[in-house]
Amino acid sequence: MLDHLIRSATVVDGTGAPARVADVGIRDGRIAVIAEPGAAAAPETARTSEDAHGLVLAPGFVDPHTHYDAQLFWDPYATPSLNHGVTTVAGGNCGFTLAPLHPDRPEDADYTRRMMSKVEGMSLVSLEEGAPWTWSSFGEYLDALEGRIAVNAGFMVGHCALRRYVMGADAVGGQPTPAQLDQMLRLFHDAMDAGAWGLSTTQSSTHSDGDGQPVASRHARPEELLALSRAVAEHEGTQLEAIVAGCLDQFSDAEIDLLVEMSAAAGRPLNWNVLTVDAAVPDRVPRQLVPSERAREAGGRVVALTMPILTPMNMSLGTFCALNLIPGWGDILGLPVPERIAKLRDPDVRAEMLRRADSKEAGVFRRLARFDRYVIGDTYAERNEGLTGRVVADIAAERGQDPFTCLVEICAADGLRTVLWPMPTDNDPDSWALRAETWRHEDVLLGGSDAGAHLDRMCGAPYTTRFLGDCLRGRGLVGLEQAVKMLTDDPARLFGLRERGRIAEGHHADLVLFDPERIDAGKATLVHDLPGDSPRLDSKAIGVTAVWVNGVEVIREDVVTGAVPGRVLRSGRDTRTVSTK
Repeated sequence: MLDHLIRSATVVDGTGAPARVADVGIRDGRIAVIAEPGAAAAPETARTSEDAHGLVLAPGFVDPHTHYDAQLFWDPYATPSLNHGVTTVAGGNCGFTLAPLHPDRPEDADYTRRMMSKVEGMSLVSLEEGAPWTWSSFGEYLDALEGRIAVNAGFMVGHCALRRYVMGADAVGGQPTPAQLDQMLRLFHDAMDAGAWGLSTTQSSTHSDGDGQPVASRHARPEELLALSRAVAEHEGTQLEAIVAGCLDQFSDAEIDLLVEMSAAAGRPLNWNVLTVDAAVPDRVPRQLVPSERAREAGGRVVALTMPILTPMNMSLGTFCALNLIPGWGDILGLPVPERIAKLRDPDVRAEMLRRADSKEAGVFRRLARFDRYVIGDTYAERNEGLTGRVVADIAAERGQDPFTCLVEICAADGLRTVLWPMPTDNDPDSWALRAETWRHEDVLLGGSDAGAHLDRMCGAPYTTRFLGDCLRGRGLVGLEQAVKMLTDDPARLFGLRERGRIAEGHHADLVLFDPERIDAGKATLVHDLPGDSPRLDSKAIGVTAVWVNGVEVIREDVVTGAVPGRVLRSGRDTRTVSTK
């Protein structure tokens, strides 16, 4: 007897093959049968069944870049990703993980929480109250999640945690002795033996810890990174993930060399995040794909993640955000609020800030300096009443001010609590055409949601449903079958996931059933549902009928069922080695 029978669904199997109408039966967590309508089994031979006529049945989506490492402890459903059809998430990215932690230094957990709060925009209260922090080894961390999550989740080992465990406070600013490097490698091997997917690391200038210092892995020299990369090669089903400063704009020659050498040394794919596509910067995409071309020649593979939607990210002059990362801005925006307001009201200071923001050194952050294109979000002062939803350019024109001065005065009236939404500068037809062309490259993969991070700033998790809605009823840059493949089989193949990413008999029954006439994502809204009532942005799934993980229904009409059938996916057991040759 089948556990569940989905009748007359339009099956898009993830391979790119044409859609076909079929019955799909689930038994013991696997896809037991796929057959012509009525041929699989009678409804009475299944414990439950449903008519899916007119609905699309696809493999569960695989998100290759998330930061659900902590959230899964208080939210085993990985919302809102699960609502939007994501059944497998990759965590432990950007060099940041919650394990290993040194058992004799409880202060390391506090350091890690403050670092994650600063660098990944997670609520410190939520980190303190929502996770148990009972582990030391990476394996113990994985065990703490086993059997209590609704999604499948695999995790890289964060380089910062490895360094902190071995070097303590010297991990920031110091270099390991030969003995410490050996200890780091042993710790890393232990983590991969326990099921870690491989190494994640960052050299990005935007990544600072809770003390404002460059995070630990930024101090690592190439020889340390290559030693860790070679260690990856000794374990089945492993990967590399790396972030360097040039990921945000254009790689330097040294960064290209490093990415290529790391992948070649490991003999494993290396992915990086995120490729920003903008027709106004036509030389960016070719430059960012040079590592991929070079890696192929050197026996490696470097894969760029890129988002298929534009994800709005709000800004603030009052709390840490991307504006702090503009050269010269961090010192001003890090001042106490009264001093900060005084500085921002100084015309000479504003002029210098704008000069720095428009300089070449600002890189991709240059786009944030178009203050005329900011939309005012939440306001708090009486004098700002009625400004929410209005564009700064219009308000500035009414007041006879330049846009940045106008924006500063609005924010100052609110004590800098004003929420600001910059309008995208790359929402033009040429940029979308360039995206469609870029997606066809063999070393470009859709992803980069950062789901689980920057919780009150952005909501990238719904990229799956929004992309499908755009393909079906919007720009139509990609057909349905190819769009589903890009969200399922492509990332599953990159990570070497065993028997996931496709609808095929014998595969794990990770499935999403949706209405092609409605599939979409709702507007991001601020909710207070984190531990400590901390805020985050959420987005409702539209047109998603149901989601199954390992054959168990976890979502029905955008509501979680409470089931937790997800698995911690461990390297080797649940992943196979992906050759770079």
